[in-house]
Amino acid sequence: MPSTRKFPRPPWLAIAMVAVFAFSAGLRFWQLSRFNTLVFDEVYYAKFANNYLTQTQFFNAHPPLSQYIIAIAMWLGGHMPIDRDIVNGLTGSLHSPWSYRWLNALTGSFVPLVVGGIAYQLSDRRSYAVIAAIFAAADGLFLVESRYALNNIYLVILGLLGHWFLLIALKAPKKKRYLWLTLAGIGFGASAAIKWNGLGFLLGAYLLWIVAWIVKRTREQGVGSREQGVGRDKGDKGDKGDKGDKGDKGDKGDKGDKGATTNYQLPITNYQLPTTNYQLPTLLEIAFYLAIIPVAIYSISWIPHLMLNPTPNFWEMQREILFYHQRIGSSADVHPYCSRWYTWLLMLRPVAYFYKTTISLDESVPVVGPPLPEASAKVIYDVHAMGNPILWWFSAVAILYAVWVVAKSAIAFATVNSATSQNPRIQNFGIQNTGIYLFFTLNWLANLLPWMRVTRCTFLYHYMGASVFAVLALAWIVDRWLRSYHRNLRLLGVTAIFLILLAFVFWMPLYLGLPLSPEGYRWRMWLPSWV
Repeated sequence: MPSTRKFPRPPWLAIAMVAVFAFSAGLRFWQLSRFNTLVFDEVYYAKFANNYLTQTQFFNAHPPLSQYIIAIAMWLGGHMPIDRDIVNGLTGSLHSPWSYRWLNALTGSFVPLVVGGIAYQLSDRRSYAVIAAIFAAADGLFLVESRYALNNIYLVILGLLGHWFLLIALKAPKKKRYLWLTLAGIGFGASAAIKWNGLGFLLGAYLLWIVAWIVKRTREQGVGSREQGVGRDKGDKGDKGDKGDKGDKGDKGDKGDKGATTNYQLPITNYQLPTTNYQLPTLLEIAFYLAIIPVAIYSISWIPHLMLNPTPNFWEMQREILFYHQRIGSSADVHPYCSRWYTWLLMLRPVAYFYKTTISLDESVPVVGPPLPEASAKVIYDVHAMGNPILWWFSAVAILYAVWVVAKSAIAFATVNSATSQNPRIQNFGIQNTGIYLFFTLNWLANLLPWMRVTRCTFLYHYMGASVFAVLALAWIVDRWLRSYHRNLRLLGVTAIFLILLAFVFWMPLYLGLPLSPEGYRWRMWLPSWV
């Protein structure tokens, strides 16, 4: 008689994430020591890291955590048997490029996994998590930032870890909840200890909490009369908006997923989801875990720096950093690749981190001096800090759509009196898709809009934190297309993924600094402002 034993289902999510990580790590570690020099802001961060190793006093225009990390990488890398014959003294001591770059590469390799983790916590959808991770791995700016001793990759991953841990905490049982909230606070504080703009991730968490409380209180008032004399548990069962499976039937454009959450509410509410209860943190919990702990982490991060540089003191140092950045201008005279915040969404002004030319492929790449005259250059080596254009433009449309969805729902929510909030517009606010779009929108705005007030020269990489939430929005929409009953939508989803991956391959020479002919270089400079 044949066996009826069922084989366990393969862990497809884990397999896919391992594949994405291997792909990301392979690109980031490939010829990591090429260009034996200091690329772009490595002239600051690698040098500052070496100053900590040599105990040399200096002024640091940013919080010091990223330079500690690079310093640790340099010390460890000096003991690794990798590229020891490729060294330079540009940091003030002899170091190999591998030593001050390898930890950035490793850290950047994990970014797609964290993005996928956030996507899964938001939705319980394996397909959405994988698509989000693939899109994050196919972004050129994150690849470039991961291959050099720069600090933006640390800022982003720590801020994203803060959100990931926060989402886990909201689902966790009480005993583990406080551990995850503590880790979230550490992540947010550490992100700010890289650069002050890391506070955008924490601001996004605050905004979500505030909106969640407003919605929660309004909904409670709206169903209060209906719940009189009924226990809280029975009252929850009476909320038809929380049944989940039946709610999915109303969305004909989505096939659903047996293991997925498709009836969405605010990511931070205590209303029942089909798979999990999100418990809204109290004001006291927010104050301790998302205010006191981040401030403590930020303050502690300064101790090694102040031991080396006792003056100015902690408070004076914060003031000096602020004044330093206020004194920086914003014109092309300050830096030719300055760009304003409203240009980042369409990637109008990427940054050339490295640009050298040679007469032939046989000639070694010069690492000092200006490039050859244009007429003499036959081979171009260019490292361009630019995103994947197709990914960025598609994600721009996706996040603007998310903003529209949230704005439309918010207007409906605000225009209905709370006493009559049994209106379907109130009951549906925060369920199905509005809640997940709200997560994208508030975090995107929190990481972007503060730059409106900044007068100094800013660069495309300042958009990295906000861009992740635009990519998450795009991945969500593409996942819904792929799960649609409509063939045209499924085809549209497949086409979007194909175009994004194709674009990543097409522009990869600019991410890795591969040799290009002048014609090949011009083919990839689609806009005059990219040059």
